[in-house]
Amino acid sequence: MNMRLELRPRERMLLQGVSSLNDAELLAILIGSGPSGKTAHDVALDLLDLAGDDLFELGKLLPEGYASINGIGTARASVLSAAMEIGRRRMALGRPKTSKIVTSKDVYLKFVDRLSDLPHEEFWVLLLRRSNHILAEIKISSGGLTGTVADPKIIFGRALALRAAAMVLVHNHPSGNPKPSQSDISLTKNLCDAGNFLDLPVLDHIIVAGRQYVSFADEGLLK
Repeated sequence: MNMRLELRPRERMLLQGVSSLNDAELLAILIGSGPSGKTAHDVALDLLDLAGDDLFELGKLLPEGYASINGIGTARASVLSAAMEIGRRRMALGRPKTSKIVTSKDVYLKFVDRLSDLPHEEFWVLLLRRSNHILAEIKISSGGLTGTVADPKIIFGRALALRAAAMVLVHNHPSGNPKPSQSDISLTKNLCDAGNFLDLPVLDHIIVAGRQYVSFADEGLLK
């Protein structure tokens, strides 16, 4: 491509607006320049190829993931990570503040920005008042790629201390597959049984997996 005849991405952005650029051109602006024999646009295409041409998946990469591409060193990897984090924070701020839980989607939207890109599992509990207004959001544990510990004593200890009326369990699957594992189902049953005994019901268990989620309540798995 003759960059003299066709406007460079940065020039076109200034003249036509940032929305006129495709994903590779936006990334090329962040990258700045390529190594010997490659343009920033070439490097951007390599990045997109690494993520399967999916910006959502690209945003999950750690700095070392970006740096695995020829032409992206530590400094540029940091710029890319910072840009992705700015995008995440903007999306989170743009979501309406939810103070009351009505549907499973309310819970998903509250946690998706926090959990969807994590390379490890985290287990959270959303404590509710009697009106289902949010009382507290508590991280119970943080673990590995395929699991984390959710100790019932810690969960109900915190809930009782704050005099919660009910709770919703939330954790993520870094694999991107929201299907509950057998251990997820077993843990949920144990926590539901304990909650019923203590008159502190578990209303739902939400598994966040990128842009997907599963609700135990919606799927009839809280029996």
